[in-house]
Amino acid sequence: MKIHSLQHVSFEDSANIAAWARQRGHDITRTRLYANESLPTLDTVDCLVIMGGPMNIYEHEAYPWLIPMC
Repeated sequence: MKIHSLQHVSFEDSANIAAWARQRGHDITRTRLYANESLPTLDTVDCLVIMGGPMNIYEHEAYPWLIPMC
C-alpha cells in the first residue's frame, strides 16, 4: 500500500504511523505543506494521512502557506 501524509509543521511528523506502515511493508511518503512541497497525484496514493498542527485557518499571516490551501 502507498501511504502519504500531509505535514503542516516541522515538529509534527507521522512518527508511529510511519513505523506501523514500515513494519507492514507499506511505502510511506509525505508532503511538507509548510515547505511549499507539491501534493502527489491521487492515482499515486492508496491512503492519505492528514497530520494536525497548532494553526487555525484564519492564521494565514503566521502561516502563509495556508493561503493556497484555502
